[in-house]
Amino acid sequence: MKKEQFFAPCPRGLESVLSEELTSIGAKEILSTEGGVGFSGDLAMAYRANLESRIASRVLLKLLERPYTSEEDLYTSTLALPWEGWFSPDLTIKVNLSATKSRLKSLDFATLRIKDALCDRMRKSCGKRPSVDTSSPDIRIHAYLTSNVFSLYIDTSGEALFKRGARHSSVEAPLRENLAAGILRLSGWKPEEPFLDPMCGSGTFLIEAARMALSIPPGASRSFAFEKLSNFDATLWKKVKEDAMSRVKPVVPLQIYGSDVLGRAVETARDNLAFAGLEGAVTLKQANFLELSAPADHGVLITNPPYGVRIGEEQKLAELYPLLGDALKQKYSGWRAYFFTADLRLAKLIRLSASKRTPLYNGALECRLFEYRMVSGGMRS
Repeated sequence: MKKEQFFAPCPRGLESVLSEELTSIGAKEILSTEGGVGFSGDLAMAYRANLESRIASRVLLKLLERPYTSEEDLYTSTLALPWEGWFSPDLTIKVNLSATKSRLKSLDFATLRIKDALCDRMRKSCGKRPSVDTSSPDIRIHAYLTSNVFSLYIDTSGEALFKRGARHSSVEAPLRENLAAGILRLSGWKPEEPFLDPMCGSGTFLIEAARMALSIPPGASRSFAFEKLSNFDATLWKKVKEDAMSRVKPVVPLQIYGSDVLGRAVETARDNLAFAGLEGAVTLKQANFLELSAPADHGVLITNPPYGVRIGEEQKLAELYPLLGDALKQKYSGWRAYFFTADLRLAKLIRLSASKRTPLYNGALECRLFEYRMVSGGMRS
């Protein structure tokens, strides 16, 4: 089967764990760069990466990479590609362009020239051009510009991969599923270890942990753009999916625990777990973390604590953080605790010594994952 080149973007800071994950499902020629991982593989690899990657945001098939100096270079390079061989002009398209240090004056005009070239090629070869749909296109084309290199990709995923089709409702500022999965991987949590999110919000960490523990493919409940491409192999896709689903374990009560001080957050998490078919796997209750006892004598605690956006909230958080540190010291001896936050004051105010500080990004928002290894009477670096 023909080998292709792919690129899987991911939240910045998760490139190393995405590389490990892609290697584990069979990707070759792994090349980690800022914001994603390049790899090679055949059609089955593209299907597996979409179905099984918990950390990638998308899986992009590389079409070209070449030097450019002007918008006309983009047009000429795009026009030369055999678009009619990849998809039908009856499908809708959208062209996304991002750039780093590009010398072109207008990215909007550059995007237009790429789109025009694709449509001109289709009209010439098929007698019809595809329509543009900016909200929910059948086919997404991704273009990237550096100062002198133009790269072009077809998106094999469609909707972003963090859209698992498994979140029914959310509270304010929900965490993206692939970021939650990446943080779980960074923590080194294993399904045989107890896991707790004491400020669980809509339950994203809980759902991702349960899916990992039960080997449920993150893409099991959704469709993908590769199903609309001309080279789609339905038999191969059925085999890839059946192979992944054969590893799924039955839903049983797991050592995964969630709580939140807000009753509506607990109900939202419960709804989301039920919607994902995981209601019986996770223990949920309404509780204040400061009053919560550890559910086991060891384990991994990961949480995304609330952060202040309104006047007065920052002061309340400044008072809360030392109390979180006290609760960890008093009740969580033997646990590894991780706080994911955009509030960089937490490290100072929690009054514990972080054994690790990992820079991560939630979209464009710079965050930190603080690790605290709790031992009896204090900390271990």
